Amino acid sequence: MPKIEINEKHFFDLACAGKGCAWDSQEKFEEALTCAKAELDSQWHGGGSGGEDRFLKIELNDTNRPDLWSTAGLARQLRVHGGGGIPEYPFFSRPGDVKKAARKIVVEDGVRQVRPFVAGFVVSGAPLCDSMLRDMIQTQEKLAWNFGRKRRTVSMGLYRAAQIAWPVVYKGADPDAVSFVPLQGEDAREDSCGASPMTLRRILKEHPKGREYAFILENERVHPLLTDASGAVLSYPPIINSADTGAVRVGDSEIFVELTGTDIRMVTLAASIAACDLADNGFSVEPVEVEYGFDTVFGRNIVYPFYFQEPVFCSLARVERFLGEALSADECVRALARMGVRAEKIVSRERGAPADSPAVEGVLALPPEYRNDFLHAADIVEDVMIGCGLGSFAPVRSTEPTVGRLLPMTAFGRQVKEIFIGMGFQEMIYNYLGSRRDLADNMNSAGERMIRIANPMTENYEYVRDSVVASLAASEAVSAHSVYPHRIFEVGKVAFLDPAENSGTATRQYAGFLHADPAANFNTAAAQLRTLFYYLSRDYDVEESGDPRFIPGRAAEVLCRGRRVGVFGELHPQVLENWGIAVPCTAGEFDLDELIG
Repeated sequence: MPKIEINEKHFFDLACAGKGCAWDSQEKFEEALTCAKAELDSQWHGGGSGGEDRFLKIELNDTNRPDLWSTAGLARQLRVHGGGGIPEYPFFSRPGDVKKAARKIVVEDGVRQVRPFVAGFVVSGAPLCDSMLRDMIQTQEKLAWNFGRKRRTVSMGLYRAAQIAWPVVYKGADPDAVSFVPLQGEDAREDSCGASPMTLRRILKEHPKGREYAFILENERVHPLLTDASGAVLSYPPIINSADTGAVRVGDSEIFVELTGTDIRMVTLAASIAACDLADNGFSVEPVEVEYGFDTVFGRNIVYPFYFQEPVFCSLARVERFLGEALSADECVRALARMGVRAEKIVSRERGAPADSPAVEGVLALPPEYRNDFLHAADIVEDVMIGCGLGSFAPVRSTEPTVGRLLPMTAFGRQVKEIFIGMGFQEMIYNYLGSRRDLADNMNSAGERMIRIANPMTENYEYVRDSVVASLAASEAVSAHSVYPHRIFEVGKVAFLDPAENSGTATRQYAGFLHADPAANFNTAAAQLRTLFYYLSRDYDVEESGDPRFIPGRAAEVLCRGRRVGVFGELHPQVLENWGIAVPCTAGEFDLDELIG
């Protein structure tokens, strides 16, 4: 989960509207943080005066709310929830507006195939202090790393607006023909005095940031480039800014904020979040028009910041069904206002309801400019609940008491665990989500049956695992310091694409094991499997397997009652090399749903 570091005085000035800290104890402050699904992760100092040089660490537990991943965003949520009122952001343009802007970004068609979308705006105000600049850089990195999937989907750049000749041009460039002087220091505020120009290709190979993010562009024929009207390079998105206009410093008072990416809605939302944060910090926001050389879902001319969210209707009946308590439309509107959401009571049909269904009473919620997480009426109910306060709902005793018992699969899984532990294995527990690199590439697998998350917050949790062995290999990859042999196992869920299922996917309970030892071989795994199945009272057969994760001729399919239930064998040397494992490993996994019969 994202963690942010915030300047104590600056945060409480924003959260309490300059009236001093509203919380006189750590308990009250931590309770207030629950409206943002946040937790205090550092020492509490009281929030009083003298906090200019003190910092708080806050952990955010809602990955659907990137607007909270900054000092201003978190302070806004606490301020509004505490009765501070819904903030106004009049600088936004909306669909159908005929607004124009004094500044423009021209997007050429050549960049369409590599990184087509860009957004931008200019802010001006008091000269930047060190804490404000650090907070801007932190917001930039959190949006790009967590929300933007390590800059692949969204990245953000800051520039000294006074040095830019407008209009700015966003175009595709030959990575071997264009060169400029990039920022050299690890800190984004450091310039590159005395540095020589580097081509885009050379930046990817030699520059620290280039090597870190080369995976985004290294295989592309055309690379994105941002220049001004004079031809001066502003940046090489999403890799690095230039050492001139891209070196924002303490004391600058006019900043150009630019965002590029592959998803126009994500780029637009990130731009909206950054604009609202800077406006809350006292900056004036001046729109910038983006003129595309091709069609987008928002048109060819968009004035940023741009409001694109759609209203969502939620019936009062759904609120009562989900929360167990009947609330009036006025109560729902007030609760949503405490979450920064404008709403009105109307009579309508919920999204997806049949056309002939009757209209019902409910609320129509208009998402704030900085949020786009209202995908369903259930999301409105959640905000109503948080806006009312979790403590406002009286506990209700169940009216249908039942006698609890373990599911057959749970009992079977526990039996499998006990046998593995008796054989000297150590139990592991893993996340069910992972990256394509870990779940497929490192395992010599094409990943044809893996389920991809449609809107992952980070590529590290982009896919649902379809195997337990990859998780076990990841543990072994960091265990070389431990005395061999290593014997580990897990009993857990996997999911994969399955056209035979109504949903198109199947979720199964798997058991997997891995044995790492210089003497480990196929016979080792076969003996361990034989012991396991003996104590499970299951008969089985084996036949040669062609699973690419294992060495050909040293792997076998496990068959039970004529059905394939698993596989085991010696892991392929390429798999071991991919993970950086230095000793032979045997591994296997089997389907408990099939095995239980």
